[in-house]
Formats: sequence, structure tokens, C-alpha cells
Amino acid sequence: MGTETAGLREAKKQETRQLISDHATRLFLEQGFEDTTIAEIADAARVAKKTVTNYFARKEDMALDHQEAFAGALARTVADRAPGESALGALRRAFGEDVGRRSPVAGFSGLPFARMVADSPTLTARLRDLHDRREEELARALAEATAAAPEDITPAAAAAQLAAAHRLLFGRIQELTLAGHPVDAVAESVVQDAERVFAMLEPALDGYAVAPPAD
Repeated sequence: MGTETAGLREAKKQETRQLISDHATRLFLEQGFEDTTIAEIADAARVAKKTVTNYFARKEDMALDHQEAFAGALARTVADRAPGESALGALRRAFGEDVGRRSPVAGFSGLPFARMVADSPTLTARLRDLHDRREEELARALAEATAAAPEDITPAAAAAQLAAAHRLLFGRIQELTLAGHPVDAVAESVVQDAERVFAMLEPALDGYAVAPPAD
């Protein structure tokens, strides 16, 4: 009985969190992120203002609701790479898969959302922070994958290059979206861009952090 009650309580919390996020996003798109207040979001969701801040420490957390998935994506890809696959190969493959499913983590958000972010200094700054955090998490994953010594700069150097490639491609998707290109055309274009970008990294990183063969 206790487990069932706890499960229902957790489901209710998730439902409330999603309700607040949905209303917040709607208001952000209608009014702009900077001009929307926490009080307005609480009124729209029919909850107390304190409830909103209990679920979301910062207003931008309601807009960028894929933050954790975004920040950890590159590190997870490296950790989960196939036997015999390099970090570069795994990240290249995963990016292609993300483009194929038009993933928000890759940068596909739709024109209204992309415009909202571009028009908000707060969200733009937060996105930069998330890119930086993603690079840091990738560096840690590469250090673990290669059993690098703490003083070895190689994982950080590799992460800087790989994360920069993803940052560039993310920005390219946003740029094309803001220019009004249809999503399929954006995907087709960025696939070609990605081939050029990742090919430039091959000489330095193609044999780096290769996963050991399966037993």
C-alpha cells in the first residue's frame, strides 16, 4: 500500500511539473521569456507562486526542459560506444541519429521556440552555460574511457574539439530554423555540414578512446 501511495504521489508531482512547464512555455512563446513573470505562470497553471518556484529553481528551467539530457548527451554516447568504436565515431553516429529523429538535443526546436531563445539574453546565456557543461562532462567521460592520469590534458583537449563541433552544428540548425527553412531541409543541410565537420576531426581523433573489443 505504501509503495502504491508513493507511486501515485510521484505521478502527481510529475503531472504538476509538466502542467507548469506547459503553461510557462505557452506564455513564453506568446509574450517573450523576459516579459513573462512567475506570477503569470502560476495564475495560468492555477497553482501558488511558491509551487512554481518549488518545482523550478529558475525561470529558464521551465523553458529549457531538456537541460539534463542535453548536458549529458555527449558523455553518455562515449560511455555507451560499441566495441571497437572510437569516441569520434560514436559521437558522429549519434549525431546522425539525432538529426534523423529531429531531436531537440541536436537543436531542432521549431521556429517559435528558436526565436524565443534568440530574443532572450537570459536563455541565450543559459544555453552557453549548458554547452560548457556538456564539454566538461564529455572531458570526464573521455578521461575515464582512456584511464587518463589527472594531469593529462588530452581528454580536455579532445572534448574541446568534439564539443565545439556539436556546438557549431547546434548553432547551424538554429540559424537555418530562424531563417525559415523547413525542418526537413534543415536536416538535409546539416547532415552535409556534419560530414565536413567530423571529417576535419578524423586525423587527430579517429583512433582516440576506442572501446575495447567485446569478450
